[in-house]
Amino acid sequence: MKTFIPKVDPSKRKWHVLDLEGKILGRAAVKVANVLRGKNKPIFTPHLDTGDHVIAINAKGLRVTGKLKPQQMNYHHYSGYPGGMTTITFAQLMQKKPEDVFVHAVRRMLPKNRLGRKMLKKLHVYAGPDHPHRAQKPETLELSRDR
Repeated sequence: MKTFIPKVDPSKRKWHVLDLEGKILGRAAVKVANVLRGKNKPIFTPHLDTGDHVIAINAKGLRVTGKLKPQQMNYHHYSGYPGGMTTITFAQLMQKKPEDVFVHAVRRMLPKNRLGRKMLKKLHVYAGPDHPHRAQKPETLELSRDR
């Protein structure tokens, strides 16, 4: 018996739209990472990119649980020079670039290799409700509580 290797056709990938208004950051990031990897499909293969495109809108409406968490969550960036560490809180980054908060959360949930970087290119995040991908006829992606 031979091992089944699925044929992945990039033109057959679906497009999903997720409205992030009022959604919890971690729960939404897990759902999106699974769709980008293709774990929601029966042909999922860990070493192949079988996932779909995801359009995330209203990133400025994301929230985190906990009263103090927006001030306690820190994002670090190091320039490579001595004293080049830049730290910004969740609340400051949400004011400045809310898309980056969601991309950063999803990036950490994907594989840390070439395949993960390829999957991340299929994520399109926008701060507001408008996006330029109307021609793809995206399907709505719902977050459900599986408890």
